[in-house]
Amino acid sequence: MRKDPVVAKDRGTRARHRLSARSSEPDEELMRALYREHAGPLLAYVLRLVAGDRQRAEDVVQETLIRAWKNAGSLNRATGSVRPWLVTVARRIVIDNHRSRQARPQEVDPSPLEVIPAEDEIDKALWLMTLSDALDDLTPAHREVLVETYFKGRTVNEAAETLGIPSGTVRSRVFYALRSMKLALEERGVTA
Repeated sequence: MRKDPVVAKDRGTRARHRLSARSSEPDEELMRALYREHAGPLLAYVLRLVAGDRQRAEDVVQETLIRAWKNAGSLNRATGSVRPWLVTVARRIVIDNHRSRQARPQEVDPSPLEVIPAEDEIDKALWLMTLSDALDDLTPAHREVLVETYFKGRTVNEAAETLGIPSGTVRSRVFYALRSMKLALEERGVTA
């Protein structure tokens, strides 16, 4: 159904005439007329700007009409239709909303983080204390080969060179040191 351009133009200027015919004080009837004449087309326009988000579009149309109500005095002096002014204001509101969302980091709901189990630092500290205590029970020779091979990550040959002993001796000491370490940890209630 096509609208007659003369009727559409007449309808678009009715609100302008009501604005100019009235005093600078906007009234309820004027706002109802603006809403009736412009809210539908304005909503369709804004829906395209906000990618079909009806909630946002309705908020923008509402804000646009509030601004029209607040600026009724300047609209009184306007010549032509009020709709271009409304469209410009609506477009600027959409742009401002977009910019404000880009400038502020997106808010995140912390509730999913509450269900993620966090590593317990107390257990880690207790484990390190127990391990350190068990290392103290070893002989100095066994302790130093374990430190060189397991904690510093050196190979048997690198540990032998660093300690100044044959690599066969390092292998032997590592074997007996691990056995002693296992016993020391079992005494402390740690099972492997």
